[in-house]
Amino acid sequence: MNISGAVALVTGGNRGIGEGFVQELLEAGAAKVYVGTRAVENAAELCAADPDKLVSVELDVSNSEHIVAAASDCSDVNLLVNNAGVFNHQSLLNAPDMQAMRNEIEVNYLAPVAMTRAFTPIIEANGGGAIINVLSAGGIVSVPEMGGYSPSKFAARAASNCLRAELTPKGIHVASLIVGSVKTRMAEHVKGVLQAEPRDIAKAGIFAAANKIDEHDTDPHAIGIRAALARDPAGLAKMLAAGVGASRSKE
Repeated sequence: MNISGAVALVTGGNRGIGEGFVQELLEAGAAKVYVGTRAVENAAELCAADPDKLVSVELDVSNSEHIVAAASDCSDVNLLVNNAGVFNHQSLLNAPDMQAMRNEIEVNYLAPVAMTRAFTPIIEANGGGAIINVLSAGGIVSVPEMGGYSPSKFAARAASNCLRAELTPKGIHVASLIVGSVKTRMAEHVKGVLQAEPRDIAKAGIFAAANKIDEHDTDPHAIGIRAALARDPAGLAKMLAAGVGASRSKE
């Protein structure tokens, strides 16, 4: 699709990769960007930078009423960026209960599907466009120490493939971004890995949407994981499994 003149909605748009998307979309010539955020005051400073093109929208993607309201208020959208996500830093067995993983499944998998369901008729009515799903390298390889996060991204990746098949005939392309390590609050715990800038991920996502790329590795870490998976999947699995023991030894 042509990003110049597009009207976009970015979930989790007030910080991190979401903020990177907002900035890069403006630079690419988007006519308007809705900044989805759980509290509109969180996006006040960002939107003040270009009030003619940036509009904050109260949007907790785990809240169905917020999604319905956003679809009503943002009826001119032709580009949806499903960026909002959560990582609760708990393994599957050591978590005190299953609430953290339910939350990860809700936000990382079910919410992008719900957003897609809500905005598909809108994007189609506006002449077609694209949906960008911000996924993770943890969605192509199982990362045991990521608990429910990694399985939720596997599910989101599978859903993206299913949605792409349904939406292509409607003139809507679904681009899945495989993101490695990025300089965001969510990845503050990551050490010893080259981290990309949020705007670099956004640039890769915009490129994928503009060129109808189905799945795009956005940064060096993601590319490295993909290569390791192809080269030695068993060795990669062993290395990632060893990370669980290392994490526990530090507790």
